[in-house]
Amino acid sequence: MRHCQSAIQVFYGVGFFLVLSCTDVAVVDQHIAIDSHAWHYDDRPRVVAHITDTTRPYNIYLNLRHTPDYQYSNIFILLHQHQPQGRDTTERFELRLAEPDGRWLGRGTGSVYAHQQLIKENVRFPDTGSYVFGLEQNMRDNPLREISDVGLRIEPVE
Repeated sequence: MRHCQSAIQVFYGVGFFLVLSCTDVAVVDQHIAIDSHAWHYDDRPRVVAHITDTTRPYNIYLNLRHTPDYQYSNIFILLHQHQPQGRDTTERFELRLAEPDGRWLGRGTGSVYAHQQLIKENVRFPDTGSYVFGLEQNMRDNPLREISDVGLRIEPVE
């Protein structure tokens, strides 16, 4: 997802030094904290993406973090999208968060598991401007406990 280039430079013929330069090409990569790790139905975090190039396809990833005490192996999320020309859409996605044996997927860092899952591939935005995405939890529990934050990453396809 992030693109890195490496270069080797020689310093006075004595040795080599590896320099890494990383650039993040994402239009947006945002996480929004969920108050008290309790995600209510009416709490719909919003992510705004400013699209300037309609000729390129984009990939959209869902960012999610939860504690080890999250009680399900998956999560259903509604993604609401408001386009610059006023068109609204809603799509439902299921993210698998754990293996059948209970082992968490994603990266564990301390008391949080982080997931970044591709949910839409090669999307072409019809217009330039600001696209507003709302994220709504679509599980049976209200509030849904042990979700620490949620968000989106949108990047051009290389």
